[in-house]
Amino acid sequence: MLEAGNVLIAANDGQIVDIVDAAEAGDDVQHFNGLLSPGFINAHCHLELSHMKGLIPEKTGLVDFVFKVISERHFSEDEIAAAIQKADHEMYDNGIVAVGDICNNILTIPQKQKSKIHYYNFIETSGFPPSVAATRFERSLDYYRQYNKLFVNNSVVPHAPYSVSPELFNRINQFPGNKVLSIHNQETAAENELFEKGRGDFLRLYEKLGIDMSFFKPSGKTSLQTYLPSLKNYESLILVHNVHTDKQDADFLKQVQTANSQQSNFFCICPNANLYISNTLPDMDLFIQPLPAASTPLSTSDNGVTNMVLGTDSLASNHQLSIVEEMKTLQKYFPTLALQTLLQWATINGAKALQMDDNLGSFEKRKRPGIIFIEGMEQNALTTNSAVRRIL
Repeated sequence: MLEAGNVLIAANDGQIVDIVDAAEAGDDVQHFNGLLSPGFINAHCHLELSHMKGLIPEKTGLVDFVFKVISERHFSEDEIAAAIQKADHEMYDNGIVAVGDICNNILTIPQKQKSKIHYYNFIETSGFPPSVAATRFERSLDYYRQYNKLFVNNSVVPHAPYSVSPELFNRINQFPGNKVLSIHNQETAAENELFEKGRGDFLRLYEKLGIDMSFFKPSGKTSLQTYLPSLKNYESLILVHNVHTDKQDADFLKQVQTANSQQSNFFCICPNANLYISNTLPDMDLFIQPLPAASTPLSTSDNGVTNMVLGTDSLASNHQLSIVEEMKTLQKYFPTLALQTLLQWATINGAKALQMDDNLGSFEKRKRPGIIFIEGMEQNALTTNSAVRRIL
């Protein structure tokens, strides 16, 4: 973070020209009492669920939350479209310039075509019984083709370990063009219990959904250690939530990454959604490290596994779509987290995760990362009154 006395120079179209000493900046310099930042990257969102805001009670636990999303998401297309438009505008107003968005249908396409936000469309596929792998993948592939006609950044991705069979993982792994992948990872203790012991709360979900589980055999390993070897042909993998990821999982991921240095793995934290659904947060001690010397980039967590990024999840599991609100929550519960760290997670790390860092995420010449202003700060820390204003 640069001290006072530096001036950011940008063209009218938002392209970064330079950062110079104030003495060299000339006239007409605008001064702000706060912090200028590149636009935020929301690495995980479900824009298509925006119409479900306030519909699902808080703190039900993941299994009941998932069941309610499946059973209560069906509204008229006009209502869904209006909520999608409002949510897209909310993210833009909150300084978000790019979003990794989960797609289970094509209802977000019209808004994305006119949006000022860059979207990476993660076309989600799911189906736990092996017998449905072919038909489920083909359905997702049809959605992918429709997105791919209109947008540059698209992948077919797994929903979660508890909803994707090895056969479906194999189809995802073999699909060409899946440079960036996203998966809901270890969001609840029941997920690990399912794979380690073949029991737990997910059996109740499968019973509710009428899924015959006679095919399933537990691996005796955590979910991450079970499915990760199935994914090999990606460049960037975003593991979302990680509420019940532990050091052994982090070490396992480190081994996988060491074996393939061309791959980048990112832990995406969505703290407000985790509190909304299960009133639980990830073990941030896995991800927090002391700050290096000033001006030294902070790029990896203390276990050397991965970069950290931030997400909002959906309005079905959050009261707003605001990265600064996610940072406030992390700062509240983990006061050792420095603002410099949080800002890096919210900007350049997210841009790298979505492979958009050639244009977004940092104030570098010729980039157009967006310029936002964070006000209402005290001693280089966010407060409850901190807010974001878009400059460019």
